[in-house]
Amino acid sequence: MCESSDPVPLPIDGILDLHTFQPKDLKDLVPDYITECRTRGILQVRIVHGKGIGALRRTVHSILDKLPEVETYYTPSDSSSWGATIVELRPLD
Repeated sequence: MCESSDPVPLPIDGILDLHTFQPKDLKDLVPDYITECRTRGILQVRIVHGKGIGALRRTVHSILDKLPEVETYYTPSDSSSWGATIVELRPLD
C-alpha cells in the first residue's frame, strides 16, 4: 500500500467525521475545517468523534477552547448523540 502526502479533499457541509483521521492530525484539521465552514457561511458544525472512552472528545474540546471563532459548543444530551459535539461559530465580520 502506498501512502500519499497529497491532501484529501473533504466535503465542507458542516459535518466533520473524525473516524478516518489520526489523532495527531486534529490539531490542524479541526481549526482548518471550522475556518472553511465560516467562509462558506456554515455557522453550526457537528464534529463526530465517537463515544469510546472520551479521549478524542476531550482532545476536540481542548482545541475548540482555543479558537476565538467558536461561540459555544456542547455534546447533545440524548444518548444517540453522545458521539458528537455541536459547535456554534461566530459569523465573519
